[in-house]
Amino acid sequence: MPEKKRCCEIWKKPKVPIVIEGFPGFGLVSTIATGFLVDHLQCEQIGRYWFDETQPTLAIHACKLIDPIGVYYNKKYNVVIVHSISPIPAGMEWKATEIVIEVAKLVGAKKIITSEGVGSPEADNPQGFFYATNDADKKKFEKLGIQCLGEGIIVGITSSILLRAPQEKIDVCSLFAETHSKLPDSKAAAKIIELLDKYLGMKVDYKPLLKQAAEFEKKIRNVIEKTNETQQIKEKKQISYVG
Repeated sequence: MPEKKRCCEIWKKPKVPIVIEGFPGFGLVSTIATGFLVDHLQCEQIGRYWFDETQPTLAIHACKLIDPIGVYYNKKYNVVIVHSISPIPAGMEWKATEIVIEVAKLVGAKKIITSEGVGSPEADNPQGFFYATNDADKKKFEKLGIQCLGEGIIVGITSSILLRAPQEKIDVCSLFAETHSKLPDSKAAAKIIELLDKYLGMKVDYKPLLKQAAEFEKKIRNVIEKTNETQQIKEKKQISYVG
């Protein structure tokens, strides 16, 4: 059988210093944050990637197809964003990392910024943390009042990028936000946007994400309430049958 390959199309290669990565992870924090940036900054799509090994997945947003892995460029702040809506199966993290590194090389980036949700029981007011492979970045984050992630286990694509990118002489800044569940967490994503804004000075308003979070949580509460009501009705019917 022929070897399955990673497919890609890159039709523009601007020279930028930073690539921002956004693959699905815990709470979909990175995907939500980078998706918000792509929309809010009105980024231009300059490429796309997909895997033959994964299930074909496309989204539709504003009557447009959204590629599984899209590459976007913002001229004003001179950054490239790799935004993925497609969950990466276990074991494919290294291949996904190679995509990010390949994009960084194509655009001459010297730094990759990753973001990730970290589990916490106290995520109503999520805290943000950083980890950086470069001492200058560490000092900058500390000066901004952002704490280093002192203890924790990093898995998935963030982990593989932290391991792989320095081998290519590419610095990595990883941003983390507390999240309380695997459900899409817009509050944690808003915290990532806040950290990015402080670090890059993009003047991005993250409040719309907080509004989305409130609306999402309201929907979740309604779903849970309806589910509980349905379960209670079902139990009453079962009791009446027995009685």
